[in-house]
Amino acid sequence: MKTLLLCLCLLAPAGLVACGGAAENRAAPAPAAATPAPPAQTLPKIVAFGDSLTAGYGLAPSESYPALLQKMLDADGYRYEVVNAGVSGDTSAGGLRRIDWALDAGEVRFVILELGANDFLRGQPVAETKKNLAAIIERAESRGARVLLAGMYTTTNAGRDYQREIDEAFKSLTREHEVTLIPFFLEGVAGRAELNLDDGIHPNAEGTRVVAATVYKHLRPLLEEERKKQG
Repeated sequence: MKTLLLCLCLLAPAGLVACGGAAENRAAPAPAAATPAPPAQTLPKIVAFGDSLTAGYGLAPSESYPALLQKMLDADGYRYEVVNAGVSGDTSAGGLRRIDWALDAGEVRFVILELGANDFLRGQPVAETKKNLAAIIERAESRGARVLLAGMYTTTNAGRDYQREIDEAFKSLTREHEVTLIPFFLEGVAGRAELNLDDGIHPNAEGTRVVAATVYKHLRPLLEEERKKQG
């Protein structure tokens, strides 16, 4: 009997250790899976496509006309993202080479096409510029985007005939492709020293605010048409 009791006393601690070990080795419950965050809302795009006048040459990014246009849209409740696709020094030929890339920015609803000034500064044949702009318009429209075309004058002494060709080129593009025309992108700014940088060509911060207001004046009716279509 004493021997039996001794065996039971020796086995009991061992049993407790064994049970304890089983408890310690039991797998901990897996943490609850994190709820994935909803994807960020993407807004339809308005691509400001142009040269240094669009890029905001000599200005802070927040002072460029596309940045100011974004603020105007936000203030009036238009849900779009303005993409600044301006490249300083660009020409109509350069724009034609990169328009497909710009249209890959997302759901592009509008393209504000501002090119030609550098062509005219170099005295390029107007017919060549018109051909390039027409091709850009066609590519944008083939992707479902509406085009707002910015008219431009030349600052060179090329003569009245050259300027007349430029004027007619923009008007004919408007007719042939049924796009909206801003008659003169730098309306109210060109030739006014107080609204331009020292080079007399590029708008300063105050002049760019005038440009943005001009663009918005012609863009807003298109936005309203789009809003009505969406119901």
